[in-house]
Amino acid sequence: MSLCVADLIFEHPRLVSIYDALDPDRSDLDPYLGMVEEFGAKTVLDLGCGTGVLALLLAARGIDVAGVDPAAGSLDVARAKPGATGVRWIQGDGTSLPAQQVDLCFMTGNAAQAITSDRDWQSTLAGVFEALKPGGRFIFETRDPARKAWEEWTEMATRRVTLIEGVGEVESWVEPLGVDWPLVRIRWNYFFAFDSQLLTSDSTLCFRDKEEAAADLRGQGFQVEEVRDAPDRPSREFVFIARRPK
Repeated sequence: MSLCVADLIFEHPRLVSIYDALDPDRSDLDPYLGMVEEFGAKTVLDLGCGTGVLALLLAARGIDVAGVDPAAGSLDVARAKPGATGVRWIQGDGTSLPAQQVDLCFMTGNAAQAITSDRDWQSTLAGVFEALKPGGRFIFETRDPARKAWEEWTEMATRRVTLIEGVGEVESWVEPLGVDWPLVRIRWNYFFAFDSQLLTSDSTLCFRDKEEAAADLRGQGFQVEEVRDAPDRPSREFVFIARRPK
């Protein structure tokens, strides 16, 4: 999640324009919307907001929300959506958060795993800590390494064709590029039937086990309140709820 270089899928105009259409079911965000009510949050920071789906849902519920992402292309898509004026959109990352103190900070969609270096991860945790009010919570999800999700990221298992309005058929699939633990590299492939263009986007993800992530949080001053299961992916992901002490 470094501000220096974002994956092509988050920056290339043609790829960013189809990002939401390739993943239209965002019921995975429902538990996070519920947590806003559960914890009585009035101000929220959506870190790694991407094309702004969660931030816009929060704004529509009257929440004061800022969406932060390093990818200018994704933010352009977010700003063009209905209701976008109700969100403060900021190009940046966890090391360059706005001077504010919020009730809650989210990192959904495994955005935490896109922070691959330990230095950037520690700096992000420190930045989030400072952005929270005393008593505020940091909630993020990350895949359980023990489930070895990358073994399922093969062309055979992921290839599909999506018909997108105004674009036509887009064939997409994932292929593994290698594992250098704790880093896993993969390549996303997108074939546009209209003009036979193939675009690819390489990603690197960092897998942290539960104990390691909890220790990192405590090292930056957080209290780890709870580690929940992801309702839409049971036993496959950790959902951390950490609190800045009052």
